Amino acid sequence: MPNVVFVAPFAMEATLRFIRAAARLPGVRLGLVTQEPQERLSPQLRAELSGHWRVADALDPAQIVLGAQGVAGQLGGVDRLIGTLEQLQVPLAQARERLGLPGLTVPAAENFRDKARMKTVLGAAGLPCARHRLVTSASQAWAFAREVGYPLVVKPPAGAGAKATFRVESAGALGEALAASAPTEQTPVLLEEFVLGDEHSLDTVSIDGKAVWHSLSHYRPSPLEVLRHPWIQWCVQIPREVDHARYDDIRLAGSAALKALGMGTGVTHMEWFRRPDGSLAISEVAARPPGAQFCTLISYAHDFDFYAAWARVVIFDTFEIPQRRYSAGAAYLRGQGGRGRIKAVHGLQEALREVGHLVVDAKLPVEGQSPTGSYEGEGYVILRHADTEVVERALERLIATVRVELALA
Repeated sequence: MPNVVFVAPFAMEATLRFIRAAARLPGVRLGLVTQEPQERLSPQLRAELSGHWRVADALDPAQIVLGAQGVAGQLGGVDRLIGTLEQLQVPLAQARERLGLPGLTVPAAENFRDKARMKTVLGAAGLPCARHRLVTSASQAWAFAREVGYPLVVKPPAGAGAKATFRVESAGALGEALAASAPTEQTPVLLEEFVLGDEHSLDTVSIDGKAVWHSLSHYRPSPLEVLRHPWIQWCVQIPREVDHARYDDIRLAGSAALKALGMGTGVTHMEWFRRPDGSLAISEVAARPPGAQFCTLISYAHDFDFYAAWARVVIFDTFEIPQRRYSAGAAYLRGQGGRGRIKAVHGLQEALREVGHLVVDAKLPVEGQSPTGSYEGEGYVILRHADTEVVERALERLIATVRVELALA
């Protein structure tokens, strides 16, 4: 019966799904290290936990160690230290090293977390990725821009989920970006060439350094475009034909990338591009399960629980390969019309009359709701069907028909 400590700074709904999945695995005794008081957790979850330890900063490796030791006293020891947040992966690795626990090593965690270091590792392994440069001064940024041209992508080297990531189209825009966030030795900035093409992701399960399973997805449009235009409604789809020959190159490159970066056992999320000429470019890889309802999509595409599967991977080092039965996709509904609360949701009933028979899950926006401020928007609809093209057409119809209107009260 393994004693497991789950580190979660905050009780976010996405994180809670993984916590509940781990707590419900047969034979697992789960303790939680968090910044949240026990009272913030639901009575049901509190009943499922075997320990709880509150810390001031759950991203600090020293406090994670203290929290894990505190929970270990409640459980009678600790065998695994886990967490899903991308910003946690390096502190978790450092804490595991101090506690003598198995899991992702510190050098590997840093390879995944530091995007400049990641691209250096991938480049040294001969893997395709965008030209990039970590700059510590404005002069270095201007030199890279002259070398590569525009547009460029400007991002922090340890970002997550495309946050604080910008596309700059011109010298003027780059000047504004550098003025807003001046690169220094202490706060470097990562510049990349902007890769033209279709953006995809590759989610992978690895056991003992070998990629044993994968899932593919397609973004429409890219996350960066969604962040640039808060009114854009977007969708993501995973095809049923996950083993099609057209994906052979990314499967090979993806496995090689994970080996180069040092992945042992775990779940990873890779974003990559298919250029117009058919070639591919790896954007970045995260040593964590995917967000934005991807785990839910994977679950529906296989008729199994991917949240529980993740927990078994990181606790028991096992994964039972599921059969892909469906294509699945999510349409993200985002507020339009400026600022304020949701005034009305237009076209929803019309859209559901057309595609409602494909809907398997939804969180619909409601009048009076405040915008989330997230790229996931004010709601989502998840569809599935055995035919990939049916799901693709239905997603397009949803985002074209539904409009979430915002207005000041």
